[in-house]
Amino acid sequence: MKRATPAPETKPETEPALRYRVREGHVLQVDDATSARMARVRQKATKPELLVGKALRALGHHYRTHNRDLEGSPDFANRRARWALFVHGCFWHRHGCSATTTPGRNREFWEAKFARNRARDQRAAEALAARGFRVLVLWECETKRAPPEELQQRLRAAFAGS
Repeated sequence: MKRATPAPETKPETEPALRYRVREGHVLQVDDATSARMARVRQKATKPELLVGKALRALGHHYRTHNRDLEGSPDFANRRARWALFVHGCFWHRHGCSATTTPGRNREFWEAKFARNRARDQRAAEALAARGFRVLVLWECETKRAPPEELQQRLRAAFAGS
């Protein structure tokens, strides 16, 4: 006769320890795991930017990267040909694709932040256009789901008039 073995004790799942921080007028709930994850988000030399740079080089375009002296710091720009190209992350710049999610925690803060990002993007594009630049925007998801040849074709079409 077999004896019943007691069920293994399960450790109760603990909620991450939350800290509170004030940022941009909002009281935020912050945990260490989320903070570490957000710190790993790259700002320069992202994979989509590298793919776009490779496509631009393949098409023979010359450019400078991360032009801090131009409005909005375009990811790629050519001052002589008067074009500026932004590679926007779908999450941060609110593309509308499946990557455009809004975090549940601190939702009010995130919605305000995303609205400011969109307004800043619009101001930068208008300021560059006023200076005579052709402004192009490529989205992160477009660089991920399209093969490199399709990305080159899209850039070729965008630059056809320049």
